[in-house]
Amino acid sequence: MQTEESFLHRYSQNHKLPIYLVSPGFGHLSSDVVHRYDLTHRKTHYFLIFMRNGITHHGVDLQQFAVKDNELLFILPHQIHQLPATKQGTTYFKLGFDDQCLSRLPRQYPFLINPFNNQKITFSPSAATRLTAIFKNLTDLLGNPATDPELLLAHLNSLLTEINVAYFTTDKNPADDRLSKYITFKNLVENTLTDHTTINDIAEKLALNTNSLYSLVKHYSGLSPKEYITNRLILEAKRRLCYSESSSIKELAYDLGFNDPDYFSRLFRKVTGTTIATFVQDLSGN
Repeated sequence: MQTEESFLHRYSQNHKLPIYLVSPGFGHLSSDVVHRYDLTHRKTHYFLIFMRNGITHHGVDLQQFAVKDNELLFILPHQIHQLPATKQGTTYFKLGFDDQCLSRLPRQYPFLINPFNNQKITFSPSAATRLTAIFKNLTDLLGNPATDPELLLAHLNSLLTEINVAYFTTDKNPADDRLSKYITFKNLVENTLTDHTTINDIAEKLALNTNSLYSLVKHYSGLSPKEYITNRLILEAKRRLCYSESSSIKELAYDLGFNDPDYFSRLFRKVTGTTIATFVQDLSGN
């Protein structure tokens, strides 16, 4: 298991902006470079896969996705990304960029928080056509490493805006106050995950009572706030086990903010249906 440390900076297609794009006839690295990286790795940047025609299969956080015509899969920093063993698809675009790019854009894109835990987006034919045109423009611009970054950022803004609109359906507008509260809840959980902040404290920080918080989180995630936080902690445990970031279960438990390693082990089994030892063994078998 590997991370992709400094991949964007090492292979960026622009002299001033960490960004990389691959399409059938553009941007492919040599086989020697490709073989330096494992098929399964921890992402250090944002990664988009848009399939215009064809099909490909990728894994994200141990879940498999088939990406078909007019579909886009997005992968976020720190997620487990499993590449397909064989190349598939006839017309596709793969784009990597990091927070340095996002910081220079004029707005935020709530889909990158992934509030609905839905990594894959389907586009209408007209939206897919627009998306393809933007990707082709980016391809042309990245053909010259000296391209002014402002031109790249303008097209990246258009691309992420198209994706953001497609992610949020008309009845789930990101400007909606309830959804904004839920996104704030999700960000708060991410930023305090290992602190084990109480539900009461979270509700207070969101200016909600606990019943309103329960209703909010249940509506968007299908889980209670406690279940959501527990699942997120166990997902983080699975990621760290994949990367062998802890030398023992006890160390992993403490790293995730648990005072009792035995309780952590029981919780892992309750949520996943398997023991930590079996989970690691299954990973080795893959």
